[in-house]
Amino acid sequence: MSLFLTQVEDTYEITPAGYGLFVFLLIVALVAACFFTGNDKKNHFSVKQLVFAAMSVTLAMITSMIKVFEMPMGGSITLFSMFFITFIGYLYGPRAGLTSGIAYGLLQLIMGPYIISIPQLICDYILAFGALGLSGFFSNSKHGMIKGYVLGIVGRLAFSVLSGVIFFGQYAADYGMHPFTYSLAYNGLYIGAEGILTIVLISIPAVKNAFNKIKYMANENDVRDKLKLAS
Repeated sequence: MSLFLTQVEDTYEITPAGYGLFVFLLIVALVAACFFTGNDKKNHFSVKQLVFAAMSVTLAMITSMIKVFEMPMGGSITLFSMFFITFIGYLYGPRAGLTSGIAYGLLQLIMGPYIISIPQLICDYILAFGALGLSGFFSNSKHGMIKGYVLGIVGRLAFSVLSGVIFFGQYAADYGMHPFTYSLAYNGLYIGAEGILTIVLISIPAVKNAFNKIKYMANENDVRDKLKLAS
């Protein structure tokens, strides 16, 4: 592990070889997104789908850097960054959403890692951010954008709480709390606050209709014919 991570006090920093490894894994995730996901008959991303997914991941990264509030041990309320990843699932289904979520998690790991162990890294970055792609299970559902977003952030919250209990539970004693209660309160504060603000925004009819039109434009003609967008 010292080849990819080097210990600094109680945490680990990524070595140059580690950055190379994570960039490689990111490329693998993006290639998987290109060739093994999508809604077209060939069962992979078309150029149009790839462009829309890449734009959504880019918007997620940009808005994740605009932090309204930042927690002391990781996590922050951002400018709706989680929504743009769940939106990929809404556009193209769960496989596209999950793959893009994992790629986004790797990007977050590269840009601003907080690592205390390999299992914690996997839980906080791969599984938690990947879970945002669960939104794709409501891709063709009425009000699927909102329902998918809720499922995505609940999935992220579940893995973040699990990580808090396992890897950061010792801090609960400082507040006289059970590790689960502490982790749920800590992670629920920033994920829940951003979630509520985002749901309010995307529930506005004009905003919802605009994103539904984007979904229509983002898909191919044969998929458009089958789309039943939420009213």
